[in-house]
Amino acid sequence: MLTLGPLAFAVAWALIALAGLPVLWWLLRIIPPAPRRVAFPAIRLLQGLRPREDTPHHTPWWLLLLRLVIAALVILAVSRPLFPSGTAIPEGGPIVLVIDDGWAAGRDFESRRQRALRILDQAERENRPVALLTTAARRPGEAREIELAPAARVKAAVGALTPRPWPIDARSAGDLLDRLTPAHGAVAVWIRTDEAAPGAAELAARLQRLGRLVVIDAASGGPVWLGSPEAAPDALTTTVRRLPGGIEAPVAVRAVTEDDRVLARVAGTFAAGAEQTTLSVALPTELRNEVARLEVEGESTAAATFLVDERFRRRPVGLLSAREFEGAQPLLDELYYLDRALEPFTEIRRGDLASLLDRELAVLVMADVGTLPFGQRERIDAWIRDGGVAVRFAGPRLAAAGVEKGGLGPDDLVPVRLRRGDRTLGGALSWSRPATLAPFAEDSPFRGVGVPTDVTVSRQVLAEPAIDLGEKTWARLADGTPIVTADRRGGGWLVLVHTTANADWSNLPLSGLFVEMLRRLVALSQGVGGASERAMPALSSLDGFGRLGPVPAGADALPPAAARTGPLAVGPRHPPGFYGNDSAREALNLGPTLTGLGVRAAPPAGAEVQALDVGGDRELQGWLLAVALLLALLDTLVALLMRGLLPLARTAAGALLLAAAVASGPGGAQAQELDATPTDPERFALEASTETRLAYVMTGDSWVDGISRDGLASLSETLTRRTAVEPASPYGLDLERDELAFFPLLYWPITDTQGRLSEKAAARVNAYMRNGGVILFDTRDRYQIVTPGARGGPGLQRLIEISRDLEIPPLAPVAPDHVLTRTFYLLQEFPGRYAGGTVWLEDGAGNPGTEVSPVLIGSHDWAGAWARDGVGRFRFPVVPGGEIQREMAFRFGINLVMYALTGNYKADQVHVPSILERLGQ
Repeated sequence: MLTLGPLAFAVAWALIALAGLPVLWWLLRIIPPAPRRVAFPAIRLLQGLRPREDTPHHTPWWLLLLRLVIAALVILAVSRPLFPSGTAIPEGGPIVLVIDDGWAAGRDFESRRQRALRILDQAERENRPVALLTTAARRPGEAREIELAPAARVKAAVGALTPRPWPIDARSAGDLLDRLTPAHGAVAVWIRTDEAAPGAAELAARLQRLGRLVVIDAASGGPVWLGSPEAAPDALTTTVRRLPGGIEAPVAVRAVTEDDRVLARVAGTFAAGAEQTTLSVALPTELRNEVARLEVEGESTAAATFLVDERFRRRPVGLLSAREFEGAQPLLDELYYLDRALEPFTEIRRGDLASLLDRELAVLVMADVGTLPFGQRERIDAWIRDGGVAVRFAGPRLAAAGVEKGGLGPDDLVPVRLRRGDRTLGGALSWSRPATLAPFAEDSPFRGVGVPTDVTVSRQVLAEPAIDLGEKTWARLADGTPIVTADRRGGGWLVLVHTTANADWSNLPLSGLFVEMLRRLVALSQGVGGASERAMPALSSLDGFGRLGPVPAGADALPPAAARTGPLAVGPRHPPGFYGNDSAREALNLGPTLTGLGVRAAPPAGAEVQALDVGGDRELQGWLLAVALLLALLDTLVALLMRGLLPLARTAAGALLLAAAVASGPGGAQAQELDATPTDPERFALEASTETRLAYVMTGDSWVDGISRDGLASLSETLTRRTAVEPASPYGLDLERDELAFFPLLYWPITDTQGRLSEKAAARVNAYMRNGGVILFDTRDRYQIVTPGARGGPGLQRLIEISRDLEIPPLAPVAPDHVLTRTFYLLQEFPGRYAGGTVWLEDGAGNPGTEVSPVLIGSHDWAGAWARDGVGRFRFPVVPGGEIQREMAFRFGINLVMYALTGNYKADQVHVPSILERLGQ
């Protein structure tokens, strides 16, 4: 590479061709221009004339200069001139490129990849070999080698890199450097992440021993991740963490379902210097149990995603007793201790049996319910076989029922046959002192729970000896008497605790053991009982961007709980994700394991430090070739003109007449009619507030913005002709500058080049939606090819990225009876330039103040269907329905504007049948 001041030439040897320009000048000068052809019929006048030798004319000097400039531009373009970014890698020998590809790289991995590719571009220009080394631990069986290779081959490897969902292993990466023996004068380049890692200092020292060291660091505040949340009765309270020493910064956490619906968004702030903040996600139980993951908004790492399993869900538990609540003496109430024990981790419901089973219920707890009527027994048995868990506690009523019937059997809704009466301290079947509990068996759901020695039982109901009694016994007294028995019925369980739920017969309800036993019983309701008592194979895993996907090769099963000596380490053998099966899952998350994480150390002395977020080299080759092409076209026109082959006068006159006709045609008139968006804030506010206008978001793509402008202008004209609404010309809005509150409807086309919204723009859009504004997001990708596994087309994926900072409510398809289908025209479909597809709006009544959905999302390219050109013709065809479909697109636009302006004023139409029926009565 040759550098001349701020300009560099990647292929400097091509400049040698500039020395041939004088030779080219001489050749062009001695070759005369082509003779001018003149039509002259009197050729006989020339016959008989004696020919003589004439000196040919020379090419005009200005034409020579033009052609030399063309040649010089082509030569300069071949030499690939560029303006370096100022972050070029120092000259020298081979390049050793080290890239941190651990979990923290996911948040800006594309920037790291692009920076690495720019380094490889430089290496390719300078013909320098490159060795690539990544620092994250490899998966089992994955080859890990380091060798010098041509830069073009390394580019393919860098293009295939993705971040790993576990920390980096700097020590292993440093050991791998010992296999590399680069030539003298190597340059090591390390693209680092923000967090400290064991062995990072040793790796830097080894790289520095190879030659010059260049360290590339990101200038951002570092990653943000989630700790393990606490399942409070009314919310999931999670700790959001970051690296030490950060400035005050906003943060938000979202609760997301398995189908990517956002159920809640909670915002907070990191105080200056604070390493963590606490946010609480409050949801009703029905919605809370749908939460599949918590994620930090704007962070795309495995640690910023926390997978939620059954441990964090609140199961609805019904409490049923034979008597009412003892309000005056709560400690005597049969349900008091159950209520206190279950309340921290379940949703408790009280009522009669019918009201409890009419709703979704996970566990039904019956405290000393005696004889049940046949119909109730049948209903409970059917509910159990459908997957419910019924837990019965003994007591005087159950014992009395056994006396009346001579013992209770399975038909009486007990898991084992019971003897008549009960066993009591001092009775016929008596103990000399209260009995204690024996340790739980290995096959019991209570396995691993410690049994306090002070928990005693003074009275119980007894099970009849049977062959299968041992299999149905989950807990015993010290003398071997069953105290908890259970029977599997269909998909559920019937469990009997042979003592009371209050302190009348036992002090078990006064102990912490009671709470833990109930927790294990509630866990049975979703099939997770004993889930950690066996090895759990990997079910799905998070990738380096925090996306749930298939299990990578080499992932091992989680060991049983008894084999775990401490918290599980996340790594190649145990990647973060779900383990088990569809009915019994355990989540392994990366965030809770990242405790005591520090900031990366400063680069070693003598290392060159560069920023990650810098622009690339500015190539001039394309511009030079474009200028050379334009000059070559000019040279061709001049040559044709000099030879008389270009009828310039007639062509120029025709061109002038055509230009005049175009300027005076309808297109010019329409351009005058469409007002430009004022940039002065006062004028903008005045014009936007005095007339009703539609508006569109300017995307930065002039072609798309032109379609939006023409489409809304055509829709405004149609509204004026068909309705009482007479909109003025539409405005294009800059979200960073313009106030949105003046416009009832905002059309927002999605393009591939749109970036994330700034904090200011996002706040402005959120305020617009909260205060009754309506935004129509048009992804325009109805018929675009969808990448397998992607969440929709490219437009929808870009919209998901753009809207991460927006308060998008839960969405649902437009219902057939929604008010949008009847605000002006009666519609059931909402086509645009494309037909089919789904239109989404807020799931529910919409904005509480206006009852209008603030968001509509579709992929139909409505502006493309509405848009007309300067002479009033439609700019684009519509498929597949032709002009009938275009008419329906206009009708949808009219309905949408009416919906935005008038809200739900026509919603009463849904009540017309009932009103007419009453009038008839």
